[in-house]
Amino acid sequence: QRQLVESGGGWVQPGESLRLSCTASGFTLTYYAIGWFRQAPGKEREGGSCVGVSGDTTGYADSVQGRFTISRDNAKNTIYLQMNSLKPEDTAVYYCAARRSVVVVTSAARYEYWGQGTQVTVSS
Repeated sequence: QRQLVESGGGWVQPGESLRLSCTASGFTLTYYAIGWFRQAPGKEREGGSCVGVSGDTTGYADSVQGRFTISRDNAKNTIYLQMNSLKPEDTAVYYCAARRSVVVVTSAARYEYWGQGTQVTVSS
């Protein structure tokens, strides 16, 4: 059974940083493009930070470009999302997702497998 499990969420103050992790079980992420997305209450899932199978190709939504960095460690079957300069509007449940493809896309609808999410809250 393919599973993605996110960790690392929590509460931080504006301007601080947080790193999320996503570990896969039941399958290897080597052949999957991976994305991190977020969803705030009453809003659409958005904010894609995506990485290709080798880690060399990335794509970011405008809302996180320049502040978030996605990376992967295929040996550990784990994906990371480094989030810097966090803002209150970054508050959301963050999900990682996998797509069996070499093409990096930032649209959540294109991803097949999803984790359960981890809450990130940014407030003073």
